[in-house]
Amino acid sequence: MPQSHLKLVIGLGNPGKEYAMTRHNAGFMVVERLADAFRISMDKNKFDTIYGKGKIQAKDVMLAKPQAFMNLSGPPVQRLAGFYRISCEDMLIIHDDIDLAFGRIKIKEKGGDGGHKGIRSIKDAFGGGNFTRLRIGIGRSEAGADVVDHVLGRFNPEEKALLDKIIATAMDAVLTILCEGAKEGMNRFNRLKTIN
Repeated sequence: MPQSHLKLVIGLGNPGKEYAMTRHNAGFMVVERLADAFRISMDKNKFDTIYGKGKIQAKDVMLAKPQAFMNLSGPPVQRLAGFYRISCEDMLIIHDDIDLAFGRIKIKEKGGDGGHKGIRSIKDAFGGGNFTRLRIGIGRSEAGADVVDHVLGRFNPEEKALLDKIIATAMDAVLTILCEGAKEGMNRFNRLKTIN
């Protein structure tokens, strides 16, 4: 039987210092901030994933950062969830999204991968997409610029100035999803305009 009380919150990103402050690592940043705020020690390293268990607003939560590269996130997430018997419905995946304007966040239940290879890998590993996603807008690159360079690039000074506010809003969204459900989260956060 799945442990329905244990929620798995996964931030997507790429491992290694060279990727630490890149746009593609927005998911890692939110999970790291949650771990700090709620004193959850990310001290376990198993299944190619760094993770830790603790409580967020009295909810039992596991925070995780897969250490395979983004496009291979699925197998580590599947092994971790399988070991702890956590169902897809109890997972929240936090990831960057180039189709959202920089500073917007959007919650989505189920659905496709939207071209995001990390989400595609997780869908493939689980045989479906029955999990909630928190999408963090990083915007598109300027016309003619390389998409990969944009995604793997560091935040520019204007973006960096807003990053704390965006991560704080994403954290609020995570708390809402955990405590009040994804539908309430969508009602509250999907209508928010770009953070500035």
